[in-house]
Amino acid sequence: MNTRQRLEIIQKRLGLTQTKLAERFGVSFVAFNNWWTGKATPRPKMQAAIEELFLEVTGQKIIPGEQLNAKKQVLRQKSSEHKNVIAEILNNPDIRDRFILKLTYNSNSIEGNTLTEPDTAAVIFDNVALPNKSLTEQLEAKNHQVALNYLFNHILKKKMIDESLVLRLHGILMNGIRADAGFYRNHAVRIVGVSLPIANYLKIPDLIPDIIAKAEVATNDIIAASASVHSRFEQIHPFSDGNGRIGRLLMNAMLLKANLAPAIIRQQQKQLYYAYLYKAQTKNDQSQLENFLCDAVADGFRILERKDIG
Repeated sequence: MNTRQRLEIIQKRLGLTQTKLAERFGVSFVAFNNWWTGKATPRPKMQAAIEELFLEVTGQKIIPGEQLNAKKQVLRQKSSEHKNVIAEILNNPDIRDRFILKLTYNSNSIEGNTLTEPDTAAVIFDNVALPNKSLTEQLEAKNHQVALNYLFNHILKKKMIDESLVLRLHGILMNGIRADAGFYRNHAVRIVGVSLPIANYLKIPDLIPDIIAKAEVATNDIIAASASVHSRFEQIHPFSDGNGRIGRLLMNAMLLKANLAPAIIRQQQKQLYYAYLYKAQTKNDQSQLENFLCDAVADGFRILERKDIG
């Protein structure tokens, strides 16, 4: 694989323009474009940087244990600085609304919803009906808002994370969109674009309780636990639709219960997220997914502390 092919894959996975990618490597656009067109060859140091980023975005990079542990320790320290994260969110309307907007917009956008972030804000906060957007997409935004509020209050009341919560969240999320809202699928499915065995629908009622039970197990490594539950939940794929959004809600329920901020997985990170999730599901290695979640939770803490700027 030549430099151009590696750069094309990096660009696609990161969702960056050539200008932004040049900035990522710390070079001028002219220098980057010369690599792209084959007019120039990157120097050894830059070739190494391209190769490292290529391995990272394709899920092939090895994350050193000490690096991952250091990130987790930072999050533990952040957690200790906040007495009650969920109460802090709910007691500060600006913070609550920021989380609801970011989580709703990004989670829906990852699944193909075309509402922009301003569109989403207009729908969920101002009850605006957008004539140029489908009713289903607007319902997805409103329903996700309701599901988040339900989840926040559930965690505030220190209720269990259990199967009934997952089914209730799906019922809310798919209300008015699907007739099977709140029920497991009764047919086979496949995830487009990947070779991943999905659970037989007849086994779902037996598989999901076991996965959900793991969400309640006490642990000193909630990042590893939430990554494990999330990857397994998505592979089971228990619903006809909404699996990604429910899986991320479940993951954030675990994080909030452990007094961590919700993970902000941005739609621009979709390809990276999918690559790391697939690696966890097929290679018995969730280190990159854990590393990714650490950064996503750190983004959540920036919202909690009113330090986020985008």
